[in-house]
Amino acid sequence: MIEHPDGTHTPVIDASVHIFAASNKDLRSFLREPFKSRGFPDYEMDWYGAPGGEYAPGTEGPQRGYPGSDPDVVAQHLFAERGVDVAVLHPMTRGVMPDRHLGSAIAAAHNEILVSRWLDHAEHGERFRGTIRVNPDDIAGALREIDRWKKHPRMVQIGIPLQSRELFGKPQFWPLWEAAVDAGLPVAAHIEVGTGIAAAPTPSGNTRTYEQYVSFMACNYIYHLMNMIAEGVFERMPGLKFVWSDGAADLLTPFIWRMDCFGRPHLEQTPWAPEMPSDYLPGHVFFVQGEMDGPGDTDFAGEWFGFTGKEDMVMYGSSYPHWQRNELKVPSAFSAEQRDKLCWLNASELYGIEVPAVPARVGAH
Repeated sequence: MIEHPDGTHTPVIDASVHIFAASNKDLRSFLREPFKSRGFPDYEMDWYGAPGGEYAPGTEGPQRGYPGSDPDVVAQHLFAERGVDVAVLHPMTRGVMPDRHLGSAIAAAHNEILVSRWLDHAEHGERFRGTIRVNPDDIAGALREIDRWKKHPRMVQIGIPLQSRELFGKPQFWPLWEAAVDAGLPVAAHIEVGTGIAAAPTPSGNTRTYEQYVSFMACNYIYHLMNMIAEGVFERMPGLKFVWSDGAADLLTPFIWRMDCFGRPHLEQTPWAPEMPSDYLPGHVFFVQGEMDGPGDTDFAGEWFGFTGKEDMVMYGSSYPHWQRNELKVPSAFSAEQRDKLCWLNASELYGIEVPAVPARVGAH
């Protein structure tokens, strides 16, 4: 929990904590042949490493394991030092593989690590929640992985890479989204690490620098979301919930306004999606917000947060152990209700996470 100057407290759910295997050797110990001896990329994205280092100092394990690979270190940093009550873990895998079976095997190995080391951890497991990583290029393999882990009491979502060779509204993905609905789990799209075979980060090709990459890459959710709306995915699957885990909720308002403006006169072209595009957002679309998103601590931050219903869609996420380690900075213009929604309430309702509820004082900021 975080304490405010007026003496009130607010619970904190960190909706985006990145976890890793300790090393390539460690990951291989969870793989089986014929994949255990195969080659695959490291976690790093060779073209776009952060200039100051990809990870925050001190996030390695006691044996110099990969940052974010030791549950005790992560628990100390998040629970003891940063006031987080519950952390939603998102295993980082290795990019989009040319061999879909290898990609599925790598995702399955990360799920085994997630469960055995984190969710079932004797001391900290109750405060961790998990993401079932699946490979959208292998629908049959993804369905098997969902079926394997969907009943684990601490699994709260299904994870896919934001990078994709096809837009997520297309029919080949529908069995995966239907399985998510059947399991009662949201789908979280997160930028994948590693150097796979994904398309360029922008429609115009590869960016020149890391700064350009980190500015533009998260925007790819827009293409997926607009396609899902136009293809009638949310109309077809009323129970589907999608989490865009890399921020950029600040772009939702202008793009959905444009989609409403241009889409309204042409709804006859999409009879399978008869509502206004913006009508498909509530209850279906969610975002993890980091420190770089939005207008910052301005006097209009609360008004901006309310546009397009973003205040009901956005959840705080630290991106730990990556270099930014987003601090939880609630704009002073937020109402107490908006603060609670960002810090814990939206995540609590989406994931079914119970945390000690502290009523917000009416009129408090």
